[in-house]
Amino acid sequence: MTQTHEKLLLRALNGETLPRPPVWLMRQAGRYLPEYRKLRAEADGFLDLCFTPDLAVEVTLQPIRRYGFDAAILFSDILVLPHALGQKVWFEEGVGPRLEAIETAAGLDRLSKEGLHEALTPVYETVRRLRTSLPEEVALIGFAGAPWTVASYMLEGGSSKDFAAGKRWAYGAPEDFRRLIDLLVDATGDYLIAQIDAGAEAVQIFDSWAGVWPEAAFREWCLEPAKALTARLRQERPEVPVILFPRGAGLLYRDFARETGAQALGLDTTVPLAWARSELQPHVAVQGNLDPIMLVAGGEGLTAAVDRILRELGQGPFVFNLGHGIVPQTPPEHVSRLMEQIHAFSAEHAG
Repeated sequence: MTQTHEKLLLRALNGETLPRPPVWLMRQAGRYLPEYRKLRAEADGFLDLCFTPDLAVEVTLQPIRRYGFDAAILFSDILVLPHALGQKVWFEEGVGPRLEAIETAAGLDRLSKEGLHEALTPVYETVRRLRTSLPEEVALIGFAGAPWTVASYMLEGGSSKDFAAGKRWAYGAPEDFRRLIDLLVDATGDYLIAQIDAGAEAVQIFDSWAGVWPEAAFREWCLEPAKALTARLRQERPEVPVILFPRGAGLLYRDFARETGAQALGLDTTVPLAWARSELQPHVAVQGNLDPIMLVAGGEGLTAAVDRILRELGQGPFVFNLGHGIVPQTPPEHVSRLMEQIHAFSAEHAG
């Protein structure tokens, strides 16, 4: 097996500036691929797909076979963690994730780490199989949701536009909210370490809803949990790079870069490239940040946007990615063109 330090993704995450940046895309395995839709029809619901290693391995490998990305990210979902803690989780077609919302402190009392690893055993098995199934040059990324983002689903009972339930807990019952966040920091650390021990070579922590908080609350509920998680991972598994993705953090991305100890930051679509180059890249590798809808639109606009990102961020440690996940209406051929352009940049940059 190729030594991990030779894999492009891991070299970039560990601070190297490369002739061609590694590339992978959030949600690179999913509904935009016809082979995924065919396999999805065979599963008995989305959670079954996540918890059936044969299927989860195949879904993870599909975009690697088709496009040759430099990294594969485990196919799973951030909500397998509340499921493993004892909360009822299900997925409704056309609606998305649904949870039996926690509405009182008594609901918190029913959560427990006791059966965590037993419930997540199929995920660890998927990681083990992937590590031996991927091409030697392709790195394997494990992941989890950040405590606040996962807590928001647990308290809202699903997706939300205003996050009112989660914010009411944080503002009105901060001790109870702290209890939930602390449990999630602890359980998420256990979960990620188990993924690493099964074969994950890097991990990404998704804080998809970080941008909904005012500054003081952001620091308490997003930045501090990220620091705690990263510190634990750096202490217990120091060889594995940590990527944080605090979507919507704005200027507070700078604090993530300087305070968390993470090796890389995933940038959302709104982060200005020149600012990221001057304020973030001296401290961490950066990853991002093409607008997913630009990948849908294609054409000259896509070519120009990709070129701008490569030239602005390619002079430092950098991983090409999107600013959020691939959307289902993305034409697969646009992803092929994206890969061709990035590999052409490699030849141009090297020559």
